[in-house]
Amino acid sequence: MNTTDAWIAVGLTVAGCYLLKLGGLLVPADALERPLVQRLSALLPVALLAALTAQQTFGANGALVLDARAAGVGAAALALVLRAPFLVVVAAAVVVTAGVRALGG
Repeated sequence: MNTTDAWIAVGLTVAGCYLLKLGGLLVPADALERPLVQRLSALLPVALLAALTAQQTFGANGALVLDARAAGVGAAALALVLRAPFLVVVAAAVVVTAGVRALGG
């Protein structure tokens, strides 16, 4: 990719972000006050974060992969089920992931 193509990509991205933001500002207020819209807007970030986490944990080069990352997420999920504090959840994920990698997984 040469410099011109990169700047074209940056310019298109900037224009797209601006138009998306403008579109959000042009939505009538009564449309945003509907209960379904409010519920969806509250749940959408959670769904996107879950999808990103799943893709980063179980995907590599377009294939399904079960490795140390999956073990770490499993440990974090178990800590969440046990209602552990956030730092304990993160520490459990890190320790289990490092342990599995150290054992050759």
